[in-house]
Amino acid sequence: MLNLLKTIDPDRPVLIAGPTASGKSSLALAIAETQGGTIVNADALQVFDCWQLLSARPDAQDLARAPHLLYGHIPYEQHYSTGHWLREITPLLAGGDRLIVVGGTGLNFTALTEGLADIPTTPDHIRARANAMPLAKMLAALDEETRARIDTANPARVRRAWEVLTTTGKQIAQWQNETPPPLLPLSEATGLVLDSPKEWLSPRIELRFDLMLKGGALEEVRALEANWDPARPSSKAIGAPELMAHLRSELSLSEARDRSIIASRQYAKRQRTWFNARMKDWTWVKADALST
Repeated sequence: MLNLLKTIDPDRPVLIAGPTASGKSSLALAIAETQGGTIVNADALQVFDCWQLLSARPDAQDLARAPHLLYGHIPYEQHYSTGHWLREITPLLAGGDRLIVVGGTGLNFTALTEGLADIPTTPDHIRARANAMPLAKMLAALDEETRARIDTANPARVRRAWEVLTTTGKQIAQWQNETPPPLLPLSEATGLVLDSPKEWLSPRIELRFDLMLKGGALEEVRALEANWDPARPSSKAIGAPELMAHLRSELSLSEARDRSIIASRQYAKRQRTWFNARMKDWTWVKADALST
């Protein structure tokens, strides 16, 4: 950790990407405490007010160690996208503080450093159609260029591409081809990706989820039971659908735990795939070396 900190320019913003449970937040805190800076969330689920434990949001002790922004500030009922996140981080970039942007949502980072097309918001009635439509039918509507650019194994990405096409009449690849300049080019920041081998990360994922359960994650989910909507972005938190199924007597707690851990491992694999494909020019840091 100390050797890495010596290589980081304290006058430049820092971007820290990595799979779930890879130690991103710990690294961000170490940088903030040794060099100064404001930690800014770039995780799609840590923005929601309902998930302290399930999203591994920084707790009160961490918040006291350094300034944190864009955490837990969005009501769980609201839709929130990369476009919303970019609009929120824009004034922070112009505010004069040195930012340490950290998260596992690769699209947020590529949008920040490469730009994002200003696509109109999807109307509720089109989103409702997408939620009811088979994934294969949505995928079939996309052109070859769009299919090549998105993670077709990720239902949320396929749904988003279909929604854009249906709302605007233009494929998402066409919108991306008309992308404006980035808010923060990679050349103006220190971009770090935590390289997290599966054999090292998997036990950490399992341990962390068990600690979440012990800390009260089931109660977090129970608080939303009366108003649960699986289509909401906030409902995609790893473990939330599984624990809700347990509360509704569809799964035992042990089954919900096991399925949540499997889902988390699958998510980490998708994250690694994104980073390998889209962040080759970033500095890759061995996550297992930081924890020793």
